[in-house]
Amino acid sequence: MRPFAAWRELLRPGDCAVVALGAVLCVVAGFDLWRGGVPDGVVVRTGGKVFAETDLSRVRRIVAPGPLGVTVIEIEPGRARVASDPGPRQYCVRQGWLTRAGAVAICAPNEVSLTLTGRGGGFDSLSY
Repeated sequence: MRPFAAWRELLRPGDCAVVALGAVLCVVAGFDLWRGGVPDGVVVRTGGKVFAETDLSRVRRIVAPGPLGVTVIEIEPGRARVASDPGPRQYCVRQGWLTRAGAVAICAPNEVSLTLTGRGGGFDSLSY
């Protein structure tokens, strides 16, 4: 007799239902927990100090001054981005729309940063 055949005789229909329910629960929990927190606010810093702090409920633009010029930040419901920056490499502009709590765009040459705040955004790959 094969080992699996002996083990299979011990299974009942309820056992298969419990295994299936457990697998579905793991998949749902993985998708729900993997996607980061939903942002509820924006913090803009210039020169290491808070320049503006607002929510993500409506469309607006923030113009933040820095040593190289002004950085323009666009905010829409649920997301924000650096629209323009006078820095030479434009890394913060290329990041595009930030949509997760804890996401950060740093315009280092102009000393301006944009951070999305909210629940569930306390950790990233650098925290481990």
